[in-house]
Amino acid sequence: MPTRCLPREPSLEQLRTLAKTLQRLARSGEAGAVELVREFHPRLADAVAGCPELVGLSRADMQLALARSYGFASWPKLRDHVATVNRLTRNPHRQPVGNPVEGQAELVDEFLLLACLTYGADDPSRPARARALLAEHPELAAATIHTAAAVGHVAGARDLLAADPSLASDEGGPYEWEPLLYLAYSRIDSTDPAHSTLEVARLLLEAGADPNAGYLWESEYPFTALTGAFGEGENGVNTPPHQHALTLARLLLEAGADPNDSQTLYNRQWSPDDDHLELLVEFGLGRGTATVWGTRLGAAHPTPQELVEEELRSAAEKGRIGRVRLLVDVVDDVDGIGTDHPLLEGRTAHQLAVLYGHTEIARLLETAGAVPQTLTAACMRADRPAVERLVAGDATLPGQLIAAWPDLVGKAAELDRIDAIRLLMAIGFDLNPTDRRTPLHEAAFHGNLDLVRAL
Repeated sequence: MPTRCLPREPSLEQLRTLAKTLQRLARSGEAGAVELVREFHPRLADAVAGCPELVGLSRADMQLALARSYGFASWPKLRDHVATVNRLTRNPHRQPVGNPVEGQAELVDEFLLLACLTYGADDPSRPARARALLAEHPELAAATIHTAAAVGHVAGARDLLAADPSLASDEGGPYEWEPLLYLAYSRIDSTDPAHSTLEVARLLLEAGADPNAGYLWESEYPFTALTGAFGEGENGVNTPPHQHALTLARLLLEAGADPNDSQTLYNRQWSPDDDHLELLVEFGLGRGTATVWGTRLGAAHPTPQELVEEELRSAAEKGRIGRVRLLVDVVDDVDGIGTDHPLLEGRTAHQLAVLYGHTEIARLLETAGAVPQTLTAACMRADRPAVERLVAGDATLPGQLIAAWPDLVGKAAELDRIDAIRLLMAIGFDLNPTDRRTPLHEAAFHGNLDLVRAL
């Protein structure tokens, strides 16, 4: 039985209650609870319903089994992890804006709520409204260390830090963020000569701000100052990069920010630009055995190599050869599958390049040591002479391919490769599989009438 994922925003009290319930069920012989104990308790693998060990199962034993079912070696390890997650979790996208404002403190909060990206409630009108508030209330720029950071008010930040250097790490404002996060996620983009987020970032770092400042979005995804600097994401129009993205990112990296930033890699995968990746590689992306957030979260966070393997697979699928060239010099195992994201279906970078017809990338990966997918490549590029030559040389190849890629004909339909489909049928693939979505379904789903008729 594989380990399970903790729920978002996990509650230790709920986990205690669950352990208590499972203890009662295991004692009474309920099959699911008994199986969980057998699978995950290190000393009760042979226990059966009604045996003395289960009838007298202690709360501590059930908590141990439950912790191990979530991938933790012990209940204290699980308990500490939950405490860390809850301490670091912030949900800025759930904070409402536009409420009636009474007094300076609420005005400051409203300004910061509007000024910063939240990754869930963003649109260009929010920073525009923040800029309008700043124009109406210029005193906001230096009202607190958090507003000074968001605006880049150099004199205000310098005065506040001179009076109290500990403000550089003060978690405050409506998001309970450190100043460096308000600075990195702010999209005020002031051009006032008295404002410079870069200079304020330097002041904060010199005063002791953590270059790895960050929070867990919905208790799961680490959003760091570096993430905020690079911006973008699935909805990139509403989450643009910082005004000084690359310069700010370099400043953070020079101060010690971890280049193995999982959320940056995710957010920037939607854009073909590689400037972020070049910078991260320069500062050590993929090196080492642990990340800053991996130390905080343990196995719940990818290792440096898992991050670059995942990035390489994504680049190969999307046909981004420049990105592949960058990554093959960083990745240790060019056929590694990283965290094995389900959308990539367990395929290596080379398999994905072949599947999507990126021949040059496939060759590049083979040169870097990838296991060739010769018959697959020949089928997908509809090279009948090559397919016939390969099959004549080894009659077992088609069976191996069908076993390894049973859905390949469906993928070919998804990619509108009718000539590839004909070749795949010729070597034994079934056009009407009963255990998965058929090629006809794929063609209909994608609205490809010509392919529907051909099939």
